[in-house]
Amino acid sequence: MAEHHPVSENKHKSQLNSAASVSGNGRGLSGGLSQPAGWQSLLSFTILFLAWLAGFSSRLFAVIRFESIIHEFDPWFNYRATHHLTTKGFYEFLNWFDERAWYPLGRIVGGTVYPGLMLTAGLIHYVLNLLHVTVHIRDVCVFLAPVFSGLTSISTFLLTRELWNQGAGLLAACFIAIVPGYISRSVAGSFDNEGIAIFALQFTYYLWVKSVKTGSVFWAIGCCLSYFYMVSAWGGYVFIINLIPLHVFVLLLMQRFSKRVYIAYSTFYIVGLVLSMQIPFVGFQPIRTSEHMAAAGVFVLMQVYAFLLYLKDRLTRQEFQTLFFLGVSVAAGVVFLSVIYLTYTGYIAPWSGRFYSLWDTGYAKIHIPIIASVSEHQPTTWVSFFFDLHILVCTFPAGLWFCIKNINDERVFVALYAISAVYFAGVMVRLMLTLTPVVCMLSAVAFSSVFEHYLGDDMKRQSPPAEDSGDEDDRKNAGNLYDKVRETFLAGLQRKSHLIQKTFHHWFLVFTVIKRVLYSRLTVNGSIQALTIQFSSVYF
Repeated sequence: MAEHHPVSENKHKSQLNSAASVSGNGRGLSGGLSQPAGWQSLLSFTILFLAWLAGFSSRLFAVIRFESIIHEFDPWFNYRATHHLTTKGFYEFLNWFDERAWYPLGRIVGGTVYPGLMLTAGLIHYVLNLLHVTVHIRDVCVFLAPVFSGLTSISTFLLTRELWNQGAGLLAACFIAIVPGYISRSVAGSFDNEGIAIFALQFTYYLWVKSVKTGSVFWAIGCCLSYFYMVSAWGGYVFIINLIPLHVFVLLLMQRFSKRVYIAYSTFYIVGLVLSMQIPFVGFQPIRTSEHMAAAGVFVLMQVYAFLLYLKDRLTRQEFQTLFFLGVSVAAGVVFLSVIYLTYTGYIAPWSGRFYSLWDTGYAKIHIPIIASVSEHQPTTWVSFFFDLHILVCTFPAGLWFCIKNINDERVFVALYAISAVYFAGVMVRLMLTLTPVVCMLSAVAFSSVFEHYLGDDMKRQSPPAEDSGDEDDRKNAGNLYDKVRETFLAGLQRKSHLIQKTFHHWFLVFTVIKRVLYSRLTVNGSIQALTIQFSSVYF
């Protein structure tokens, strides 16, 4: 028996080793969640899914209370066009003459609409039927905007993550899912262009920022494709084709030009220009209207700038400075004079009345009364800002300050986006829709920065470093440490008491002015003078 004991012991060891290997394999299978990155990814996915669910659910009240139906005038026409597309086909849709629209003249639908909305709903309907999921095209149209609100949350998360960090991106996704300024244009049954356009807007900006950060043609081509979808969906694509050139121009002025910016913008402008001209309703507008000339001018100026930098190594310092200022001045002058000449000769169409009204709020009332009669084209009141954005109005400037304080190429873009969107939203209440995404992003940056700062301090107090906890003097004199902290805190308050009092006084003035504006129901532009008078008495 003693001879067989080692054999049984070896068998027992082998069984233990096999069990250990099995348990080791089990740990390997679940090792992803045992790592912090695994839990972080799972938590991010869960938050994005809940944001999508919250955004979708908060837009269904009309369907729950009444029924699944299209409401408002424009969504009904869009539904009729989509129904014609799914029943007759794409080419019949492009050549469709609708005799019941614009009666008695009729309407050539294919050349007078942005077809992206109809094509999106038609494609979803086709895929569902291909998968044998029987659904009527009306139900697809009703629920299209709530579904795209979730995609908008994801695109906002991606953009904010590129601008700041992942925590700010998750907060931005949650904000834009439930912010009233976006819900009002994307409820169930509101089958309109804005329902999908904000997703295309945010996703185009995300891909632009990604292409600027990487200098990759791949991301630049992706940005062009997203811009093409935006052009097919909404006339607000003009905001993109002016904001991105403005970003490049400001980077040139700040001397932050790089090969990454050159590759990104050159690819975006050329490919995006060609793609945008494929939409029948747009046609040759990108090369024949004043709204698109800024993009062409910045493209020419950037080529001249890059060529001068290429000559930098082949010239002396004095020769390069002379040639640089001369070349940039001549290029800017030639572009400016060319646009003026082409506009004067009629080749380039002048600014439309709607764009003139953005710069001069009284233009439409005098020259084009039909534009001024539309309620969406009226100047925005302060009440609309608070009703559409709520607490985000107060935190939005803080996020903008954090981005300007820690500036880089992509944060220059979001700062320009914020400033321009605030101005246009103040001029026309309809453009609150373009302000809402950037307010959500910058508010998320503000909240994320504050949480990281103060929650980080709490974590340090709860779990102090090992070298501090092992100090015998600290353990013996815990009460003395408390007294020292208390004395330091009181001394800091005493030193900054004047600053704190002044800060509270400024906030009191802010809320006082806001209260007066709300009671007096002034517009944004009409109350600027009141704000200036109040703050000039404090600061100057």
